[in-house]
Amino acid sequence: MNPYDNILIYGANGYTAELIVQLAIAEGAKPILAGRSADKIAPLAARHGLPMRIFPLDDPRTIANNLAGVTAVINCAGPFSRTATPMALGCIKAAVHYLDITGEIEVFEALTALGHEATAAGVMLMPGTGFDVVPSDCLAAHLKQRMPDANSLTLAFQTIGKASHGTATTMLENMHRGGFIRRDGKLAEVPSAWAVCDIDFGSGPTSAMTIPWGDVATAWVSTSIPDITVYMAAPKSLIAMARIARYGGWLFGSKIVQTLLKRKIDSAPAGPNLQQRQRGSAHLWGEVRNASGQIASARLDTVEGYNLTAQTAWDIAKRSVDGAAQPGFRTPSMVFGADYILNFSGTIRTDLR
Repeated sequence: MNPYDNILIYGANGYTAELIVQLAIAEGAKPILAGRSADKIAPLAARHGLPMRIFPLDDPRTIANNLAGVTAVINCAGPFSRTATPMALGCIKAAVHYLDITGEIEVFEALTALGHEATAAGVMLMPGTGFDVVPSDCLAAHLKQRMPDANSLTLAFQTIGKASHGTATTMLENMHRGGFIRRDGKLAEVPSAWAVCDIDFGSGPTSAMTIPWGDVATAWVSTSIPDITVYMAAPKSLIAMARIARYGGWLFGSKIVQTLLKRKIDSAPAGPNLQQRQRGSAHLWGEVRNASGQIASARLDTVEGYNLTAQTAWDIAKRSVDGAAQPGFRTPSMVFGADYILNFSGTIRTDLR
């Protein structure tokens, strides 16, 4: 038996989950595939000859009963704002490590609140084991090491490639809700595209806007830096749409508009194909400042985001099974170090100043 056969992947029929399953199989593992619908999970399990479990996320006790013999869960079922807390509570009851691939601030905040309970149960809660937020969390930790007295952190990222249905849907559902930054250690709500600037990700200045990326929550836990802002590279048309959403949020959030736009998303392929993922890439930039006005900055280049997510999520699950997990709420850099992301092929980190 492969030591990683006791990893359960929930929401295994999702786009990113299937990439993780493929990677696990290529390494000789037989993870347990799970989800709410047998109609969706059974064909996938049969195709790969893998075990499956079907259960809803309505009750933590029911979830715990279905985690018998499992060491770690990778939750890939979005929206994570609905699935993360019940699955995490089930994992705590069953003494199973919880991982997911979210980037949603509210999920990080909710699971942070479960940290003491998880510690008492000997369970690690580590949401954000994919592109959200492994590379950015490691970059933040690296910059903190370079400037231990930093009191301000700015992160930004640029993705070259297409978004999956899940990513596009999450962006659509949240566009009209504004964003968040962190000031003086506390979350502060700001309008959509609250700030806009040009950032050089390695190919010259690129327009970027603030977004409520997961690091606004996790980098605070990882680094204790009180002021945190995250930007995403975006074309001017998207920035304009985000700013319009400030005033027409009721329209963007209406059931009719959401339904129409989601139908358009669902009519497209589930996510980038193999060739598109191979051509894609991701580029991150970060900067810290201290009270004296000193600055340290760095860039981080990685492979395409979905490929990276499959690699990091599966690797963290394996490390958790192997005994690296630390009880309580944890971020990737807290457990594996700022240089963890450098273990993955195609990753290059460059200190700028």
